[in-house]
Amino acid sequence: MTVRILFTLSTILFVACRDESHPAGKSAHGGTIVIATTSDPDAFFPPAVLGMEGRQATELIYEYLADVGVAMNTIGDSGFVKQLASGWSWGRDSMTIAFHIHPGARWHDGPRVTARDVAFSFRVYTNPSVASDVASSLSDIDSVTAADSATAVFWFSRRTPRQFYDAASQMLILPSHILGAVRMDSLRTVAARQQPVGSGRFRLALQKAGSRFELRALDKHYRGRANPDRVVWTITPEYQSAVTRLLGGEADVFPTIRRETIPQLAAKGNVNVVSLPGMDYAFMQFNLRNPAEPQRPHPLFGSRDLRRAITLALDRESMVKNLFDTLAMVSIGPTVRAYPTTDTSVAQIPYDPKTAERLLDSLRWRRPNPGGTRLKNGVPLRFDVIVPVSSMSRMRIAVLMQEQLRQAGVDMRIEQMDYTAFSARQSERSFDAALASWHLGSSPGAIRETWTSAAANKGGLNYGQYRNAAFDAAVDSALNARSMAASREYFRRANQLIVDDAPAVWLYEPRTVIAIERRIRTTPMRPSAWWLDIGSWWIPPSERIGRDGVPGG
Repeated sequence: MTVRILFTLSTILFVACRDESHPAGKSAHGGTIVIATTSDPDAFFPPAVLGMEGRQATELIYEYLADVGVAMNTIGDSGFVKQLASGWSWGRDSMTIAFHIHPGARWHDGPRVTARDVAFSFRVYTNPSVASDVASSLSDIDSVTAADSATAVFWFSRRTPRQFYDAASQMLILPSHILGAVRMDSLRTVAARQQPVGSGRFRLALQKAGSRFELRALDKHYRGRANPDRVVWTITPEYQSAVTRLLGGEADVFPTIRRETIPQLAAKGNVNVVSLPGMDYAFMQFNLRNPAEPQRPHPLFGSRDLRRAITLALDRESMVKNLFDTLAMVSIGPTVRAYPTTDTSVAQIPYDPKTAERLLDSLRWRRPNPGGTRLKNGVPLRFDVIVPVSSMSRMRIAVLMQEQLRQAGVDMRIEQMDYTAFSARQSERSFDAALASWHLGSSPGAIRETWTSAAANKGGLNYGQYRNAAFDAAVDSALNARSMAASREYFRRANQLIVDDAPAVWLYEPRTVIAIERRIRTTPMRPSAWWLDIGSWWIPPSERIGRDGVPGG
C-alpha cells in the first residue's frame, strides 16, 4: 500500500489515496525504479561506508543477520526482521546469542553463507587496520564463534538491553571465501577494486562514476525474488536538475524534497509525496571553553544564564515555520521524535524576549542606547557563528537568528565556509558557536558519542565540550534500561537536564520528504532507512513504461 500524507503550506496540497492490495507471485515482478541522488557511493565495502548512497547500495547488496523493524525498537529482539538468520536462541544468562543461518542463503557467486562468514565479519569490523565506524558499537561483544557451519554464536562481555541490536544489525555480513585471504590492512584497498559479492536480493550490475550506478534483482533468492528488476541511482549534483528529472519522468524517486518544490509536484500531478519522521536535528552549538585558552571557560558561553538568555530571545517556532512550513518541527534536544524512547513532554526554554532582556540586564550586559549592542565593561556582547555554505537551511536560519538577536542587543556575526573548513574548525574546537546538525541512526545511542563528558575531550564529537555528570548518568541509565518505559523515562531526565543547561539552541528537526512516481507502490518505510524494503515495492503491469521492460538479468 502506498503511503499518503497531507501537507499544509499556504493551502492544503493532497495526494489522493489509492489502496491496492499487493499482487501475488510473478505478477508483481518487473520494472525499474530510478532514484535521483546527489553523489556517488563513497564505497561498496560495508565497513568503509559512511555516506547515504553507499548505505543504500550496500544494504541491498549485503544482508544483516536481522534488521530493525519499522517501529525502530532496539531493546531486546522484538520487532526485528529476519534476514540471514532464520532464527536465534539466547543463552540462559543472556551472555550469548546463537544465530541460525538460513539454509538457503547463498553468496551471489554460489557458495553457502556460513557461520564462518559471520565470525570473519566481526573480525573485520573490529580490526583497527580496517577502521570501521561501526567498531565502537561492537565493543560489548567479546567474540563470535562458529558452533557449526549454520550457527554463529556471539559472546558478550556484559548484558545490555541493545546487545541483540549490536549483534544482528550493526554488521553487514561479508564473504570470507573472497576476502578471508586478504591482509586486514589491505582490505579497504582490495575491496574497492573488486565487484562486491553479497547475499542480498540485488547485485551491483553497473557503476559509472559521476553518472549512475545500478542494482539488478537476482532471479532466485532464498527470501524471494525482489519485485523490481532494477534499481538505478542517477547522479545529479544540483537539486533543481534532480527535480527536473523527476518532473520529466526520467526519475521515479527523489528523497530530499524541499518545501518550495512541493507546489511544482502538486501541479504536475505525476508524483506522490511521502513524509516520514526525520532522523536529523539542527542546532546552534555553543563552545563552553575558550578557543584560545581551552583550560578556561568561554568568556561568554561559560555562563549558563547567558546561554539561556540567548535561547529566550529566539522565536524558534516562527523561524521554523518561515523556513519549512509543516515540513519540520522545532527540535526538542539532542534526539528526534522518531525514536520510541523520545518523550516530547520535555519542558523547553520558551521564546520570551522580555525575560531575555531582564536576564541580560542582570548579567550586567546593558544597552548604551536603544537598539544598540549591549556592553559590559566596555566590551560588546558579540560572537561569531560558523555556518557551512553547503546547508541552505542553516544559512537561512542564521540570518533570521542574527536579526532576532540584534533586537535583543546581541551581535551575532555569521562566518560562512565550505564544509571541509567547517568540520575542521569543529574538530579543533576553534569557534564561538557553530550551526551544526547530526544525522542519527536506528538507535538513540549516538547521544553518548555526541553530548556526554567522555566525548568532550579532544578527538570526541562533543565539540562544544558540554559536561554534566548528572546528564551522563541519565544517558547511561537510559541506554542500559531493560524496558522501553524505563529507557524513555531516563532519556526524559537526560534531555531535560541538557535543555535546561542550554549548551545549544535546539533549532529544527526536518521531516524526510520523498517524492515517488505514482505508478510505484510502496510498503511501510522505516524512518532511518526508507530504502530497506525497496525489493518489495512494485509497479502494476498496466502502468509500466519503456524502461520497465529491461530484464533483471
